[in-house]
Formats: sequence, C-alpha cells, structure tokens
Amino acid sequence: MSSESSEDLFRYLEQTRELFGDELYHRPPESFVSDSGDQSFESGQYTSANLDKYREEIQSCQKCLLGETRQKFVFGVGDPHANLMLIGEAPGAEEDKLGEPFVGRAGKLLDKILAAIGRSREKDVFICNVLKCRPPKNRDPLPSEVELCESYLIHQIHLIKPKLIVALGRVAGKTLLKVEEPLKAMRGKLHDYHGTPLIVTYHPAALLRNSGFKPPTWEDFKWIRSILEGEQ
Repeated sequence: MSSESSEDLFRYLEQTRELFGDELYHRPPESFVSDSGDQSFESGQYTSANLDKYREEIQSCQKCLLGETRQKFVFGVGDPHANLMLIGEAPGAEEDKLGEPFVGRAGKLLDKILAAIGRSREKDVFICNVLKCRPPKNRDPLPSEVELCESYLIHQIHLIKPKLIVALGRVAGKTLLKVEEPLKAMRGKLHDYHGTPLIVTYHPAALLRNSGFKPPTWEDFKWIRSILEGEQ
C-alpha cells in the first residue's frame, strides 16, 4: 500500500470514528450509498448530488434548542469539489433569514477578497459555519451546541475534500482548534483539523469595523492563494 493510500485510509477511519464512534462497519451506512448503488466511501467519488442529499438528510435537525428558534437551516454554499473551505462560527440574522452563510456587507467584502485571489462562491470555494443554526442574539456557540453540530461539518469536509480550510474570525478558530487564544496567536500558522490543513484569519465583519485589519488579512489570503496554487 502506498503512503498516500495509507494516509487516505487513516483519515477515513479518523473521520468515521468522529461521526459514529469506535464501532467499525464492514460496509458504509446507507446514508453514504448513492442512489445508483455506488458506495461513495469505497469509490472515493463525491458529486454535488452527494452533498445535496446530505443537506436533505440533516436540514430538519432538532438535536439542540437552536432547531426550535432558527428560521432557516444554513448548510453552506459553493463548489462541492472546492479546494478552499471557509468556515465561520455560526449564522447571523441575515443568514438565518436567507439560509445562506456570509451575506450582507460582510459577505460582499468576502466576495471581493475571493475575487482578488481568483475565486468565488461558485468557483473552487465552499462556505459554511460550525453551527448550522443561528444562536439567539448572535451569541457565541455553546460547547454543547458545537459538540452536537460539529459532526455535520466533519462530514461536509469528508465529502468536499478541500485542500485547505480557513477559519474566519477568532471564535471560529478557537472553536475548531479547541483552544482559548487570541486571534493573533492563531494567525500565521498552519494548523490541522481532522487531517486537513487549517489557517485562521480575520472575519470580514471585523474588517468593516476596523480597516487596520485589512492589510494583514490580505497577507493571509496571498498565503492562502500560494498554498492552493502549490507554491508552498
């Protein structure tokens, strides 16, 4: 077995354990078998239909109280085969209303940043949040909510197979990395999230509040571009 195959197998087993516990299955659960009967975990072939089906399976989630207060389940948007996955902490009021992450002024600014590195919501990028439902009054996610919802994110990553994850903002960064650190301590480092490299940078809303954050954010996204294009 090649080292690449060994790494893929190890990553698959780690993600399976995160989703289903320590019990191993001889064959994939039915939810991971496509309509055509192909076993996607075994074939390694993922299509938008797989991601869309997964959205249908989880969009009525009521595992925590946020399911009772949300307007819309915010699954995420973008390229189902994206190399770049952007993750925020949770939907805000506009996202909750529209069912799409990063809309409004912050979303438009994010779109401009992505355009500057030759990408968009439809091209090589998938955007989502750790939580799929809005916390009341836009408070930070509770650990109990993250615990219940994070497996959804892990499986999204497994389906999309991004080359790089970027956590947008301090809360998203510390939530994913399970640390209590300021953003400046997390920035500028290549972290690991369940086998996928992860970078932490400023949330676009922070750039609207403080334009001084724009230069370091641009430095981060130039670094992101160089990683995606194989320059590092």
